[in-house]
Amino acid sequence: MRNSERNENKRVKRPLDRMGICSQFEWMPEQPEKWPRGAAWTLTQAHDAGQVAGIRCARCNVTRYYKPLELREVIGNVTIDEVRDKVRCQQCKSREWMSAQLFHPTGEQAHTIRFRRLVQIRWEKRVIWRDE
Repeated sequence: MRNSERNENKRVKRPLDRMGICSQFEWMPEQPEKWPRGAAWTLTQAHDAGQVAGIRCARCNVTRYYKPLELREVIGNVTIDEVRDKVRCQQCKSREWMSAQLFHPTGEQAHTIRFRRLVQIRWEKRVIWRDE
């Protein structure tokens, strides 16, 4: 019977050498991560975590803040990288200067941030004619 079985699987002290160092090393148990590596962080999960989406146009130097749940209504439940590819600046109509990030606002930011809120989604029906 092994020592650990005799001690009912309690932690067994390892013998020390002359310098007072344990000569037997044990690997630390692997710690579970909060979010698995490689898994995409979507807008729904960002909303559940209390994050805010900041979308910036570097050309106009304008930053606008959105709630991730409202962005999800317009764009879908995508990652923040996909949001960056789908948005366009309202002033200069450019897509290439856009950057987007998710962050937790600090206490001061939470009071000073002005959010762009979703009012409505309007679908337009367009008729296109072709002469034959």
